[in-house]
Amino acid sequence: MIVVSNTSPIMNLAVIGQLNLLERLYGRVFIPEAVIQELSVIKPEEHKLPIIKIPSWIESRAVKDSPLVHSIAFELDTGEAEAIVLATELKADLLLIDERRGRVVSSRMGLKFIGLLGVLIEAKHKGFIVAIKPILDTLISKAGFWISGQLYNKILQTADE
Repeated sequence: MIVVSNTSPIMNLAVIGQLNLLERLYGRVFIPEAVIQELSVIKPEEHKLPIIKIPSWIESRAVKDSPLVHSIAFELDTGEAEAIVLATELKADLLLIDERRGRVVSSRMGLKFIGLLGVLIEAKHKGFIVAIKPILDTLISKAGFWISGQLYNKILQTADE
């Protein structure tokens, strides 16, 4: 399975010490160079975050179609644009992306995508985590992950919690 990720799923899972979920679910994950850049400029001391070290199972790839990246970057940031283009170039089975605008563009381009909450549901269904609620609560309190009360309840209901 070919999986490409944007910055937010990697960053948020790393902050709460759950980055290994991506490896357990997907084995190898590809990220574009812009995502490496975005992760490298995070200043842990300013955000009370751990230093994010990219493990060997996350592989950086250069995007080839820079004109397409530039045209998409009018709607999105560079990391999202490169992740979408890389997913297209690699014919990825799945793109990990949270941002609504990024999902709209991904859908327009015919990509299958999932957000961090979908990753957590998948991890629970496969038995990699026992419960989503404590992870969600930690994402909110420690990583500053924003989720509406309605979606929070829907996710817990979907996960039978």
